[in-house]
Amino acid sequence: MLAMNKFRILGTTAIVIAASIVITSCKDKRSTGWEYAPNMYEHTAYDPDQPNTQFKDGKTAQVPPAGTIPIGFKKFDYANTKDGYDKSSVEVSSLIAQTPKHLAEGKVLFTTFCSPCHGLTGQGDGLVVQHGYPAPPSYSKGQSSRGGAMKDLTDGKIYHTITYGVNSMGSYASQVAPEDRWKIVMYVHQLQKL
Repeated sequence: MLAMNKFRILGTTAIVIAASIVITSCKDKRSTGWEYAPNMYEHTAYDPDQPNTQFKDGKTAQVPPAGTIPIGFKKFDYANTKDGYDKSSVEVSSLIAQTPKHLAEGKVLFTTFCSPCHGLTGQGDGLVVQHGYPAPPSYSKGQSSRGGAMKDLTDGKIYHTITYGVNSMGSYASQVAPEDRWKIVMYVHQLQKL
């Protein structure tokens, strides 16, 4: 008899607790209820240029640790010099597959980034040139300012030029990703044949 009363008391207590939880949890529909580790849900999202007390230097945008390289990043280890240009000509070749898809993407990239000066067919007659800017040499008929015919430019020389720029042409390293540069190189080789 005593054991049966204990079960009734425990059962009634459990029902009251469960009912209280259900009733109180439905009271405020905007409440998240009890949270485990609330800092995981309510963290402060900092903008990159916003001060941040979490770091010693107070900056949100942190530079990568010295000596680290992003996964998949291929370093172009040729200096922005004539020697680096010549060395890349001999040692560097395209890192992407020579496919029609990459060639088509190279054409789009060339049209976007290069054609304003070089022209759509690489003849050095782009829109900027038509407004009085100095014309770059034709890829098929011109001479490179660093020596040799433009039609003989190698993968490495074209990639080096896109990366560092030459003469009036600035660097496109920050605008064109390394893989996209190789696609442009592939398309420039097509223009060299015109």
